[in-house]
Amino acid sequence: MKFKYGKYVPSLADEVDMEELVSALSELLLSSGFQSPYGDGSLDGDRTMQALHDAILDALLNGGLLPDDVLEQLFGEQAETAKQQLDDLVQQIMERMQEAGYITPSPELDAERERRAKAGGGGSGEGEPGQAKFEVTDKALDFLGYRALRDLLGSIGHASAGRHDTRDMATGVDASGAPKPYEFGDTLNLDASATVLNAVTRAHRGGATGPKVQIGYEDLMVAQGEYQSSCATVIMLDCSHSMILYGEDRFTPAKQVAMALSQLIRTQYPGDTLHVVLFHDSAEEIPLRELGRVRVGPYYTNTREGLKLARRILERQRKDMRQIIMITDGKPSAITQPDGRVYKNAFGLDPIVIRETFSEVSNCAKAGILINTFMLARDYDLVAFVRRVASMCRGKAYFTTPQSLGQYVLMDYLDKKTRTIH
Repeated sequence: MKFKYGKYVPSLADEVDMEELVSALSELLLSSGFQSPYGDGSLDGDRTMQALHDAILDALLNGGLLPDDVLEQLFGEQAETAKQQLDDLVQQIMERMQEAGYITPSPELDAERERRAKAGGGGSGEGEPGQAKFEVTDKALDFLGYRALRDLLGSIGHASAGRHDTRDMATGVDASGAPKPYEFGDTLNLDASATVLNAVTRAHRGGATGPKVQIGYEDLMVAQGEYQSSCATVIMLDCSHSMILYGEDRFTPAKQVAMALSQLIRTQYPGDTLHVVLFHDSAEEIPLRELGRVRVGPYYTNTREGLKLARRILERQRKDMRQIIMITDGKPSAITQPDGRVYKNAFGLDPIVIRETFSEVSNCAKAGILINTFMLARDYDLVAFVRRVASMCRGKAYFTTPQSLGQYVLMDYLDKKTRTIH
């Protein structure tokens, strides 16, 4: 069978860098239930193909993803022709995103229900093509975590590789300090040059002559290095309704930071562990791969239950450092009672809730677990609560914004220096 090869004609879609496009669409792909300008305000309104189409179009026109000469060529055409070309271009890009494995069409369950309802003589049409939904793949979430990490490390001016340094000096690791005399119990990581120099100096002082040098116990010098520890971390994410209220989406930046931290630990700190706990009316641990798909809901803030679950997770970890990174913007407003019922107070800082929450903070302190709180609000009563939590657990309290949250979290993690027992 003969094949005919034609000349390759590049399309405008080939001019678009797919990775840059996915980065530009991160707000849509990681949406957390906040009303999106591309959607209809419902929880799933920003995951439709029409919303994706509009977001890609906005990124092409305003995001600098197309060269200026290509844009001039497009808008040099007649209005109708330019509109059709743009629509075709966006459609090709959406197909490329599916082929590259960044998105996948969602099963059309709603459309099928509507079709069957119509066949039965009832229902109103909601299965239009524009309402077809898509799902974000693990590949896209992994890539967005990598880009978030790269952007955050670039913004703080350095990228750190390796393990966590501490103030303690120990033998038996990479040498980075001055040699010290050997003491019983030290790893015999001899500094050969310093040891021989001691022996030669001692022999010279004693008036010994001859080519032989006798090395004694007192001549032994061992190399010192910084004691480097491993760390177990639980990120506690507040997914109560307040995280998307007041005209600001605070949850999506928190997810991006957690995804970046996951990438950092996986690539730079393989000895560390990271777990994610969501706290709302109750608390649950979620797999890291599901982090990008988490959304907020009409929940209260059960901080105590989140701390209890995080403590139980960390107590199973045999690490030098164990810490909780709590990201929240609201006051504790719920606790789980012994009978399983949830006591709620929407106004927050209820004496019963606060007492039980501080009791769990005390349990974390007794277990040697640090609690570092990253607060996205500045209420006076809330500031006092967070500072007391930090003082009880000898942790830190950061009062930050969604824009600077990532820098604070990563700088704290990379620069953490804590005393360990060895």
